[in-house]
Amino acid sequence: MPALVRPQVKVRGSLLRVKVPADYSLSRDVCSYGYFLLRPNHWIVDQQCLLTCLHLEDGAAGCKLSQPGNKGSELSVRFDRKLTKPEQVEARAQLARMLRLDESRAEVAAFHKVDARWKRSGRGRLFRSPTLFEDVVKTVTSCNVAWPSTINMNRRLCEVCGKQSPSGLFSFPTAKRIARMRAGTLRARCRVGYRDQRLVELAKLFVRGEVDEAWLTSSGTSDDEAFGFLLGLPGIGPYAAGNIMMLLGRYSRLALDTESIRHGKTVLGLTGTDRAILKRLDKHYEPFGGHRFRSYWFEIWEWYQEARGPAHLWDRDEVGASFTASKF
Repeated sequence: MPALVRPQVKVRGSLLRVKVPADYSLSRDVCSYGYFLLRPNHWIVDQQCLLTCLHLEDGAAGCKLSQPGNKGSELSVRFDRKLTKPEQVEARAQLARMLRLDESRAEVAAFHKVDARWKRSGRGRLFRSPTLFEDVVKTVTSCNVAWPSTINMNRRLCEVCGKQSPSGLFSFPTAKRIARMRAGTLRARCRVGYRDQRLVELAKLFVRGEVDEAWLTSSGTSDDEAFGFLLGLPGIGPYAAGNIMMLLGRYSRLALDTESIRHGKTVLGLTGTDRAILKRLDKHYEPFGGHRFRSYWFEIWEWYQEARGPAHLWDRDEVGASFTASKF
């Protein structure tokens, strides 16, 4: 096997200091969901830092995130170019979304009150993308496919449709970029298969402002309303809608798929047909109420870590390419 190529990125531009909640741990809270293994993200194990690339007002900007102090200490974010003042504001907003810095210590404590199993580890935040569009695309590219193909699709989307930063990193493509592409070109160059037209249609909805994240996350919008809206989007079924709900910070729905059935059989000891197991899983997590997805997901993540070790020690190109149950 050829040696893995490690990214050698010179980050000598703007430096941002980012304050975090008192219980925030970069290694734990970044390495909490599979999207940390998808481009443009790269968790550097030996440095315990995240390398990624943001799309900002003046183009792509590669950055390295680290937490030099202990849990709760501010983050150091070094970019590979100088950022304008508006870009600094934009970057802070994207980083806050990606890292869930809007979820306070009190919100995580509320989850631990409902499910005390995760209090000692402090788990509660789930890593996501800097933008809702990226989250939606990553959800669509994870449906009905093996994880290595999800990794490859997102790599190609960045390399083919993203913008390159001064250090050579590629950002995730914007909705405007995907909306301008031909479905056939997207299929051929990014290998997204049957998702091609759906991705273009989704991108156009975002460009026209028909997917309103502010409305989807508003306390005035019920979970049922948000879930129903998501089900009406191109290519979004119950699994994808449940996953996007979690990415929006709404944890009352589950995203059930074949991994869920495996979890039900292997961890919870459920028996019966796949359909029966899915129904019993939905019932099993009812007591966790508005935190159902968190309780369900951290059970799955714990199983992964028992098989392959702590997630913050996973290499994207080794363990990351095979962390689904079928590969363990």
